[in-house]
Amino acid sequence: MLISINHYNFINKKLSMNVTETKIKGCFIVEPTKFGDSRGYFFESFNEQTFNKLTGTETHFVQDNQSYSTRGVLRGLHAQAGEHAQAKLVRVLEGKVIDVAVDVRPGSQTFGQHVAVELSVENNLQLFVPRGFLHGFVVLSETATFFYKCDNFYNKAAECGVKFDDPELAIDWGIAADELIISDKDQVLPSFKALFVD
Repeated sequence: MLISINHYNFINKKLSMNVTETKIKGCFIVEPTKFGDSRGYFFESFNEQTFNKLTGTETHFVQDNQSYSTRGVLRGLHAQAGEHAQAKLVRVLEGKVIDVAVDVRPGSQTFGQHVAVELSVENNLQLFVPRGFLHGFVVLSETATFFYKCDNFYNKAAECGVKFDDPELAIDWGIAADELIISDKDQVLPSFKALFVD
């Protein structure tokens, strides 16, 4: 049986998401509306039209990235500078992480402040990280598959970052320091003051 246009539009209106702005302007928690029954569940993980309407942005994603990590792996804090800056919409496909975004936008009233959100396969939450933010996450579960959309392409020459345990930022990663697994590259990232203040 063919579905009528009116019925199709009615279904589409139900496929939505809840968007909540965090304490940092422009940084949003996104919760897709989940539909389930005895067969399982379905949700629309991203809809550009709905997302832009609810966030008041004009975001167009051009690249998807995915990583797999074990418990204690901490990736970050990273960003791309200048014209290569990236906005990200991040979520977890498997496991649980604490995801962190730090505002480093010049002149921002929340410059140097951060948001930390637990993202998991159970809560289906996503975090929208605007351009002008450092970003990182740590894995709390045995393993985690992390997925994110970017609105600008990766550019190695534009990479920058700040060390995860910088005292100026005072981020609680929710896991003991002796359980952390950090790349050699991230271990030697500069301080927040050295990169953004001095």
